[in-house]
Amino acid sequence: MIQSMTGYGKSVAEYNGKKIHVEIKSLNSKALDLSVRIAPQYREKEMEIRQMVALALERGKVDVNVWIEKDECGMASNINKELATEYFNQIKDLSASLNLDMEGKQSACDWMKVLLRMPDVMLRNELEELTDEEWNVVAATVSEALQYLVDFRKQEGLALSKKFTEKIENIRTYLASIEPFEKERTEKIRQRIIDALETQIGTDYDRNRLEQEMIYYIEKLDISEEKQRLTNHLNYFLETMKDGKGQGKKLGFIAQEMGREINTTGSKSNQAEMQNIVVKMKDELEQIKEQVLNVM
Repeated sequence: MIQSMTGYGKSVAEYNGKKIHVEIKSLNSKALDLSVRIAPQYREKEMEIRQMVALALERGKVDVNVWIEKDECGMASNINKELATEYFNQIKDLSASLNLDMEGKQSACDWMKVLLRMPDVMLRNELEELTDEEWNVVAATVSEALQYLVDFRKQEGLALSKKFTEKIENIRTYLASIEPFEKERTEKIRQRIIDALETQIGTDYDRNRLEQEMIYYIEKLDISEEKQRLTNHLNYFLETMKDGKGQGKKLGFIAQEMGREINTTGSKSNQAEMQNIVVKMKDELEQIKEQVLNVM
C-alpha cells in the first residue's frame, strides 16, 4: 500500500534526571530534504541520527528536533562567588576613587542584579560526556518517533488510496458514458455532409467517393485506441498502488499518460456532449495529480 510523505512522530524517554524529546515532521518533497536540530550533548551522533532517518523515511522534507528537558536541580547554574566578590571590590574601589556614594539609592538587590550580569559570574554546567547507555536510550527514542511517523504516513496513504480509487472509477464511468454519443456522432456527421452537398451546393455527387471520404474522415475521429490505452492506464494505476511504498513518481508518470489520452479524446470528440464528459474526466485527473505529489 502507498504511503503519504506527510507525517508526524514524537517520542519522550527519561534518563538520569533528563527527559529526552524527539520530534519528527515530514512534508512532500521530490527527494529527502533533511533538517536536524540536536541538543549539544548529542551533536557527535548527528550523522548516525541522519542515517536512521534517511533509512526509515526515504523521501520528504523532514525536520528532526532532539532536545533535553532537565529537572530543576539539573538546570541550576553555579555562581562564581570569588569572581563576583572581585567585581564588587573593584566597583567599590572605583567608586571611592571617583567620590561616588555606593550607599545612595542602590539597594543590595540592585547590586546583586548588576553582579550576576557580569561576565562569567554565572557558571554553566559543563556538558556531560555521552555514555553508550545514554546513546542507546536516545537511539531508541529516535526509532520510536520514526515508527510513529511511518504509521502516520501509512494512515494517510490509506486515505489517499481510497481517494485515488474513487477518482479512477469516476474516470472509468465517464469513459463508458461516451460510447452512446460516439455512435450517434458518426451518423450525424454523415448526414450533415450530405445535407450540405444537397442544399447548399445543389449538385450531383459521386456517392461511392462520398462513402470513401466519410470512412477516412470518421477514422480520423475514431477514439477506440485512446479509450483502450486510457483503460490500460487506469488499471495500471490501481495495480501500482498495491505494489507498496516508493511509488509516487511512477504514479505521477502514469497520471501524465492518462492526461495525454484524455486530451486526445477531447480533440477528436467534435461533439458538445462528448467534450463535456472529457472536461469532467480532466477535473478528476487534476485532483489525482495534486494528491500524487504527496505520495512517497
